[in-house]
Amino acid sequence: MLSPGQLGLLAGWGVFSTVRVLQGAIFAWERHWARMAKDARLLNVALPFDPVRVEQDLMRLVEANGHPECTMRVVAVRNTGGFWQGPETGSDTDLIALTADLNPWGESVRLAIQPNARFAANEFSGAKILSWAWNLAWVERAHNEGFDECVLLNERGSVAECTSANIFAAFGGTVATPPLSDGCLPGITREVLLECKMVGGIEVVERSLRPEDLYSADEVFITSTTRDLLHVSEIAGRKLRSKHEARLKLSAYLREFIDADIAARVAARTASAR
Repeated sequence: MLSPGQLGLLAGWGVFSTVRVLQGAIFAWERHWARMAKDARLLNVALPFDPVRVEQDLMRLVEANGHPECTMRVVAVRNTGGFWQGPETGSDTDLIALTADLNPWGESVRLAIQPNARFAANEFSGAKILSWAWNLAWVERAHNEGFDECVLLNERGSVAECTSANIFAAFGGTVATPPLSDGCLPGITREVLLECKMVGGIEVVERSLRPEDLYSADEVFITSTTRDLLHVSEIAGRKLRSKHEARLKLSAYLREFIDADIAARVAARTASAR
C-alpha cells in the first residue's frame, strides 16, 4: 500500500521512465531499466528488483488493463531516509506502474524558449527523477502562451533539451543533438539514433547548439519514446525551415528498429507460452 506520508512521494525522491507498449510488449525495456538503474544508483535509491520479473509483471498489468497499445509510466519511489520519517512500508523502495492512452502529438510542434532551465554542471542534470514540477510549470506556461513545448537552455545559453523530449537539428547531411554535458537527459530514442551513426547518408552526431543554430537549421525535430521524431515548425514565434529529408530517413530507420524489437519480444512471449 502507498501512503501520502512516504518520503519519496513527498520529496520526489525516486526515478522513473516512460515506456511505449506495442502489441502488449514493452519497447526497449532493457534500455529503460538500465537508465533507471543508473539514475537510482546516483540518487541512492535501492532498486532490488529483477528486470526480467518486472517486465513480466508489467506485461500482466498491460493485459489486465486491456491496454496492448499504450504509454506506461514506471516509477521507483524511495521510502526511507532524510529528515522525515514517514510510515513503515516494509520495503526500501516501491515500484509503481500505470498505463495511459497514447498521446496524439500531431504533425508538428511549436516551441517556446526557457533560459537558465538546466544547470549542466549539476551532477543530477542527466537523471530522470521524480522532481518534475519545474518541467510541468514551464510546459504549462508554454501552453498558456500558445506553444506546445519549450526549449530549455542551460546556464551557458546553449540548448539542452525540451521538458520531455530531446532535440535535434539537421544541417545538410548531418543531424546534431546536444551532448549530455550540456544538461540533457539520455533519452532512449536519442540513444538509438546516435548508435546508428549513419543512415542513408545522414550522420548523427553530438554537438552543442545555440538557439541561432536552430533558427538556421534545415529542420529541427524533437524525439521521445512516445513521439518518435516530431517536426518543429516554430520556435519563439519564428518559423523554421522544413526540409524533411533527414528526419524522414531517420524516422524510417527508427520504425524498422522498433518493429524488429517488438517482433522479437512477441515471438519470445509466444514461444515461452507453448
